[in-house]
Amino acid sequence: MTENHDRPLGFWLKLVDSLIAEQFAFALEEHGVTRLQWQLLNTLAKKPATHNELTHTLGPFLTPTPPDEPDTLDEHLAELIESGWIVSDGSILSLTEQGSTGWEKLNEVVTNMREASSSGITEEQYTTTVRSLQRMAENLGWDGSSPEGERQ
Repeated sequence: MTENHDRPLGFWLKLVDSLIAEQFAFALEEHGVTRLQWQLLNTLAKKPATHNELTHTLGPFLTPTPPDEPDTLDEHLAELIESGWIVSDGSILSLTEQGSTGWEKLNEVVTNMREASSSGITEEQYTTTVRSLQRMAENLGWDGSSPEGERQ
C-alpha cells in the first residue's frame, strides 16, 4: 500500500465517501434495494417511525440519487411497501415479517462491508476519527440538530 500524506483532508473525505457509496450501491443492488432503502430498513429495524422521523434521521442521505434509482424518500418507501417489506399503519411505518427477514440478510452484507472497510484500524482509531470529524463539523457551524451541513 502506498503511503500518501500529502493529500488534504477534503480529498480523503470525498474519496472515502464516493467509495463507500459505490460499494454499498453495488452490494445492495445484488439484493434488489438501494442504499437509502437499506437505511430506511435499518432505521425501522430499531423501532417503527413516522415519515417525519425518517426524514429527520435520514436527512444527510437525501441527496441527489443515481439516475436509475427513485428520486424521493416517498418513492423509496413506496417500493418497500409494494414489496411487502414495510407497512404503514396510519402515520407509523414499520417492518413486516418479510422486511425483518430481508433486513437480517442485508445487515450481514453491510456488517461484512463495514468490517472490510475498517480492516487494520483499531476501534480506538475509528472512534478518534469519527470524533475528530464531528468536532470539525461543529467548528464549522454544525450543531447536530439539523440534517447534513445546515449551519445554525
